[in-house]
Amino acid sequence: MAPIRAAIFDLDGTLVDSLDDIASALGAALAAHGLPVPDVAAVRAMVGDGARVLVERAVAGRAEVAPVLATFRDAYRARPIGTTRLYPGMAEALDALAAAGLTFAIASNKPHDLTRHLAEALFASWPFVAIYGARPELPLKPDPTVALCCADELGVAPARCAFIGDTAIDMACARAAGMRAIGVSWGFRPRAELEVATPHAVIDAPSTLPSVILA
Repeated sequence: MAPIRAAIFDLDGTLVDSLDDIASALGAALAAHGLPVPDVAAVRAMVGDGARVLVERAVAGRAEVAPVLATFRDAYRARPIGTTRLYPGMAEALDALAAAGLTFAIASNKPHDLTRHLAEALFASWPFVAIYGARPELPLKPDPTVALCCADELGVAPARCAFIGDTAIDMACARAAGMRAIGVSWGFRPRAELEVATPHAVIDAPSTLPSVILA
């Protein structure tokens, strides 16, 4: 297997724990439209497929999606980094990978402007060369387009990229792009869901990420 020269990361649930901020904005939007507010555990199971699908799942056919989605987007943009933080040990893992000469990218289903905002606020210390959030002209993951765009911008062949994520969607994206699929169990989905998606590896702590990628 060719040595890995680049790491492409999902954002929410992989690099950062943003669940409380997402759940808070979603709850505010639902309440504003007279809809029941799910608890954080329920929101955890809804995220991963982009903002529209998140709101569709939360609305569950009880109202029109578009106005709730607009309210959610406004609420989230007003406070995207309240409690959102890097997962413990992630900074050290990124340091080790950067020291080994890897370059980084982000491929997220979060709206592109918010993905860039979080990346610029939280990851300026590391070599994140390519950042891709959801854009109208690009399909969402698990379609491999954004992963392949990242690899192209990094100048690294897909086979020499590791794609790291916390959902089966990420693993399917990695596989479709011809990248090494590494699942992380600390995110928004249970380990069993990742294992069903047949990644090359599933890890349980950021501290093990460098050894798995560089092995």
